[in-house]
Amino acid sequence: QVQLVESGGGLVQDGGSLRLSCAAAGRNSNWYHMGWFRQAPAKEREFVASISWSGGDTYSVDSVKGRFTISRDNAKNTVYLQMNSLKPEDTAVYYCAAAFPSKPYGSHYDTPRDYGYWGQGTEVTVSS
Repeated sequence: QVQLVESGGGLVQDGGSLRLSCAAAGRNSNWYHMGWFRQAPAKEREFVASISWSGGDTYSVDSVKGRFTISRDNAKNTVYLQMNSLKPEDTAVYYCAAAFPSKPYGSHYDTPRDYGYWGQGTEVTVSS
């Protein structure tokens, strides 16, 4: 069982930055593959970025490449999403998720069904 709590959301202007944090608690939580998803009003939940348990393998959706960076600090049981050059279309509720690494090495964890644990979400609003 893994518990996830996101923080760091808020209101920011177009071009601004935010850093989201996801604190994980639970047995062996550092072994999990971690991901960030987002969901805008009236839209489906969308994959944003993921990171392997070691932090050595990251993957992100094309729309955020070069702007968003996912990282993790296993000593603090925390995953981060640094978001720079934010755009109004980035406005959404951002969710942290944890996946037990069950796929072959090198596989992407980029769909909601890959993840068994979810946080409550943190809202990000980018004003134009």
